Amino acid sequence: MWRWPSALLLAAAAMAVHADDAPQRLLALGDSYTIGEDVAEDGRWPVQLAALLRGEGMAVEPPTVVARTGWTTDELSAAMDDATFAPPYDLVTLLIGVNNQYRGRPLDEYEAQFDALLVRAIELAGHRAGRVLVLSIPDWGVTPFAAKSGRDVARIGAELDAFNRSAAAISAGRGVAFVDITPISRDPGAQPAMIAADGLHPSAAQYALWAQRALPVARRLLAR
Repeated sequence: MWRWPSALLLAAAAMAVHADDAPQRLLALGDSYTIGEDVAEDGRWPVQLAALLRGEGMAVEPPTVVARTGWTTDELSAAMDDATFAPPYDLVTLLIGVNNQYRGRPLDEYEAQFDALLVRAIELAGHRAGRVLVLSIPDWGVTPFAAKSGRDVARIGAELDAFNRSAAAISAGRGVAFVDITPISRDPGAQPAMIAADGLHPSAAQYALWAQRALPVARRLLAR
């Protein structure tokens, strides 16, 4: 096992090669959208993605999840400092930033911290940028929670669009795949069946759409 940071151990682990019949190992990093707030564990989007890959005949383990409701980019980074990892992972996913926007944190801070997290994700994937997948931040401004909050929902959407443009550009600069699920969160994601009982987070049904959107990209990355 390996505890952050230990570059020497990471480099050694990155040289390890899976046996042909060894299952693929997934690591999912994020916040409430990754931990699946208010849904059962099997409804989380990374868990559903792993199930879809297994349905196509791929040997894939249930994902290791490092995520918590409310985490910002710096809080995820701090949690990773204390987490125990076993790299290299065959696929690392990253979805983070909504809480930065929710708390009114500046875009330039997000950009710097997101880029640092992306570097760490690449390292955990055995220094393979081609084994990292970023999901865009969904638009919580379309939810009943947002409507009742008194906040400007149009501004929420515009700010999240700016965060996502930056995340997409940073991902492209690092050679990392970026999957845009934000349109799903707006339509059909605003429909009652697509929202969890708390009126804010996605339901398992919406997470299923995210997993389906990510599936062809994940399949391609794992086939490299």
